[in-house]
Amino acid sequence: MKNATLADSGNETAARDLRLDFFRGLALWFIFVNHIPANQISWATPRNFGLSDATEIFVFISGYTAALVYGRTLDRQGMPMAAAQVLHRCWTLYATYIILFFAYTAQIAYTARAFDSPLFAEEMGIAGYFQDPVTALTQAILLKFRPANLDVLPLYIVLLLAFALVLPALRRMPLGVLAGSAVLYLAARQWGWNLPTYPDGGVWYFNPFTWQFLFVLGASLQFQPDLRTTLTRVRRPVAVAAGAVLLGSLFLTLSWKFAPLHALIPVWLTEILYPISKTDLDPLRLLHFFALAYLVLWLVPAGASWLRGPLAAPLLACGKQSLHVFCLGVLLSFAGQTVLVHVSGSLSAQFLVTVLGIATMVLMARFLNWYQSAERARRHRVPATTKMGT
Repeated sequence: MKNATLADSGNETAARDLRLDFFRGLALWFIFVNHIPANQISWATPRNFGLSDATEIFVFISGYTAALVYGRTLDRQGMPMAAAQVLHRCWTLYATYIILFFAYTAQIAYTARAFDSPLFAEEMGIAGYFQDPVTALTQAILLKFRPANLDVLPLYIVLLLAFALVLPALRRMPLGVLAGSAVLYLAARQWGWNLPTYPDGGVWYFNPFTWQFLFVLGASLQFQPDLRTTLTRVRRPVAVAAGAVLLGSLFLTLSWKFAPLHALIPVWLTEILYPISKTDLDPLRLLHFFALAYLVLWLVPAGASWLRGPLAAPLLACGKQSLHVFCLGVLLSFAGQTVLVHVSGSLSAQFLVTVLGIATMVLMARFLNWYQSAERARRHRVPATTKMGT
């Protein structure tokens, strides 16, 4: 697949739902902003107004687009080719992760030395790399050791590997696979299943046994267009319920920051609600994501004209090049953190770091889109020229 995106957006632009690229690009911007500590601009991201955040958006869209792309290959060329494409994609993601790991650790190490800030290595989770580099590198290759902010890629690699096994079943009985996924989700939460990390005693920040449910849900809905239409049809009672969920989630989120609001929540209710685990994808996070997705799909129909306008173009560009943009965003977020800590932490500096970082991601995405379009045009011209020459 020529267009290397984190969520495999596909090659058939005519059939592409622009909302996938738009919201994937928006999630990338949110992730970048949230990865910069002490950045007040992050107040504009969903995690401050609800229980779910950009990660849920990303994983759901990843499952949906994986089913869209590899389902086409399955229908046209059979399971062997579909599995080969999935495995090739996994290898690309894995190789990208290893390269990003080295680039990121080198960036942190250089910054820690240049500014004489050894705490940077501790804060970003790579202190063990310098204490025992051979073991740390081995564990990194096994996806068990990773610095802060790199958790999404290993999760996606594991989910996509599993997707290669369940793709035929998803095509034949998507609801059955979804039911099995739900059982695995509940079992993992009940018995605490997760994968280990290095150093010993840790677990994956995004538990693949629970987050797989959101991925499979996206894939299942892609294979069930009638069900998808039914679930997203606008109904006033459902819309009111979704709005109530969002308002309740907003109140809970604000109560974490404002003590007077927290005092209004009864003790018995807090004992029921908490902890709201992001690692294990708490049901309340799922409920908030479903409510948000329902209302957003109502407000942003597939044929919305503004999605083809200039305001949406930067987000669409980033969404189409999500793997490259994600990797660049990880490096830029740490660079932004360095600026805010060692140069200036003022609000204007936070705004400037945020804007320049997003602008850099957009420029790279547009360059890659231009280059790939030029390459496709060149490949189309070559056969025509050859045929005329014969």
